[in-house]
Formats: sequence, structure tokens, C-alpha cells
Amino acid sequence: MSKAARILLVEDEEIIALIIADLLKSQGFITTVCVTAQAAWDKLQTQPDGYDIVLLDRQLPDMDGLELLRRIKKDSALTRIPIIFETALNDKHCIREGLDNGAYYYLTKPIQPELLLAVINAAFKHILDMQEMGEKLRSVERPLSFLHSGCFRFRDLDEAKSLANFLAGICPEPERAILGLHELLINAVEHGNLGLSYADKSALIATTNWLEEINRRLQLPEFKKRYVEVRLERLPDSLQFTIVDQGQGFDWRDYLDFSTERAFDLHGRGIAMAGKLSFDSLIYLGCGNTVIATFK
Repeated sequence: MSKAARILLVEDEEIIALIIADLLKSQGFITTVCVTAQAAWDKLQTQPDGYDIVLLDRQLPDMDGLELLRRIKKDSALTRIPIIFETALNDKHCIREGLDNGAYYYLTKPIQPELLLAVINAAFKHILDMQEMGEKLRSVERPLSFLHSGCFRFRDLDEAKSLANFLAGICPEPERAILGLHELLINAVEHGNLGLSYADKSALIATTNWLEEINRRLQLPEFKKRYVEVRLERLPDSLQFTIVDQGQGFDWRDYLDFSTERAFDLHGRGIAMAGKLSFDSLIYLGCGNTVIATFK
């Protein structure tokens, strides 16, 4: 990544703040430290475009970190920023609160340097991907809004991303739509057509071999002819996308909501985020290889 991530570290314990800040700066990250939630909020209000990631202590002297998280997610100028919680409160109720209010990830104290850096790099890549997709959306011509129905097919991840950009441009709120469409189309390839399980992805991410395995499987005889189909239909009061892959399906019920068991994994939140942030309705059918996403 050529651009350096700008991180706002909100931590009131001086020694912990010093250790984390030194670690981040050693990796080239631009780091600003605040010891109170109010100080962090003031900086965010003054410079809403000044930070890429907020690394937030859950327990602060002047305000619960959860309250600061809620403020950030309610502010349209700040809601895009990934919030990474670092906390000693690792019970399931606290984790659920954070995830339900939009936390990107949870880190428990004592902080593990390797995991912290992996999470920050993943969050920063997410931000850069969203920025790139937003730029592409702004270049799409608005006559796409006249498209009332259509059928699209694709096979690989590049085609999935390209189609997600195109379809988001048809939606009334493209920047809200892009995240959800991106997640669903990618999932249809990875976990649908190519049959990679959640455990497979966890293991491959840990060894950075994820994309290599995707490309390898795309060339296998049993997967080579599979495609994902997306059907678009503009209804009187909504816009509906039906996404169908050719895989064996999955137990989608486990992924429609944030899971405390997966809170410390580097993936697994895409469907829940799509359902909560992008779509007005997200419905899986049958074995899970068909999903209907609706915007109203």
C-alpha cells in the first residue's frame, strides 16, 4: 500500500498508548493519540476526512467507547471509518454491543502486535477498496437509472467487482449499495461456485494464499464452467437483485447477524454488514445459493 494509513488512537492508559503508537509508527502509519473520547470526537469533527481508522479503547475516563462509536456511526461524514475496539471487556454481551453498533473488529488486551497490524492492514485495504469503488461509481452515467430489468453473468472476482460497481450505479443511493453488492457477488464466487468453506478461507488468509487458491479453483474442470447469475428487476416501489450461484449452498442463517464467535476472525462479517448497512431486505432461499437483495 503506497498511501500511509492515518490512525486515530484513543487510549487513556499512557504506557499502552505509547507502546501501540510506537508500533504503528514503526510500520509507517501516521498516528494521532487522544486520551479522552471527547478529545477524539473534537478531532473527528474538525477533520472528518483526516483519519482512515479509529483504534478505540472501550473503557475511557469521560465516555464509554461504545458511545463514541455510536456518535461516529450516526455522523454521515464519519460513518465510513472502520472502528477497531481494543478492550479488556471480552464477554459476549460487550462484543455483541460493539458489533451491533458498527465496530469493524475487536481486539482484547493485552494487544498482540501481529494481530493488531493484520487487522489494521485489512481495515485499510477495505477503506481503499471502498474509495476506489466510490470513484468508479461517480463516473457511471445516470441514464442507468432508466434500466428496468436485466440479466448478468460472471465467473471470477474481477468480474464480480466490476458488475457490483455497475449495479450500484443503478441504485438510488450508489455508495450505500456498493458494499452489499460487492459482498454478495464475491461470496457467490468464493463460497458458492468454488465451494470454499469458512474454515478454508480462515486458513488461507492466515497464509496469504487466498487469491492463489481462488484462481487455481477457477481453472479446475468441476468449476470452470460455473457462473453466477444476477437478475435485476425494478418494481413500483423497490429495486430487486436476485443472485444465483451454481454451488451446493450453505447454512446462511449463521451469517445474517454478527456472531460473537467470529468476532476475532479477519472475515465472516460481510453478509451481516450487507444486510444491516446496504439493503432494506436480504432474503436467502432454499439451500442458500439464491439470495434476493432489495432496495426501497
